[in-house]
Amino acid sequence: MDTHWKDLYPDVTAAGGLVSAMKEAAKLGRGEIWPVPSATDTIVIETARGLVSVVPATEERLFRVRVHIPGFTWDVPGFTWEIGSTDDLGLLVDAVAAWREGVPFDELAARFTFLELDEFARALERGEPTSSQWADLLSTEFHRRQWNLLRRLHTDEVLRHMFPTISHGAVRLRVDLFDGASRQVLVHELDGERYEVLAGELGAAWVEVQTGDLIAYLRAALNQQ
Repeated sequence: MDTHWKDLYPDVTAAGGLVSAMKEAAKLGRGEIWPVPSATDTIVIETARGLVSVVPATEERLFRVRVHIPGFTWDVPGFTWEIGSTDDLGLLVDAVAAWREGVPFDELAARFTFLELDEFARALERGEPTSSQWADLLSTEFHRRQWNLLRRLHTDEVLRHMFPTISHGAVRLRVDLFDGASRQVLVHELDGERYEVLAGELGAAWVEVQTGDLIAYLRAALNQQ
């Protein structure tokens, strides 16, 4: 840990690291956070609203707060978004503890003005993250190349209830949003008539599937996991 970092975070340094500093702050009546030990300066807290991570900035004193939804078991990154940042360690711990305890988002936003709770975060609270994610992917120009595939998948009454994300141009569907090991499939469009599907355990091979068989194949693949 260099001198510049120590100057920015003297309280963290004195406590022996960010995990210890946050635990000490939590003991001052700020609730429970249970951070997971880490070899880096980043810490992670498991919550029912996803994994919350705290990342100290290196250029200035700032604790960046992010929420992460685990990725594939196939070494694919998860779904992460930043929900705010603060230079106040005590305020940070208060906010993380409140998030973990399930405090309503409107109350969180009122109590912790540094939090930026976007529409997706609020969809989590409403119990509608999947429908919100489908709507976002189907309306975002950045994902225009996947629109045809997304629409095809969304028309199915079973698949539209899977949580979708885009990974390296392919569409990923997962049964349980918060479980990285949940049943899931990855679909890549080769052309208008052929697709590649990846399902199953780590190291599974891509399987080519024709358009007419795609929906049935995906349903079967999800049921067999």
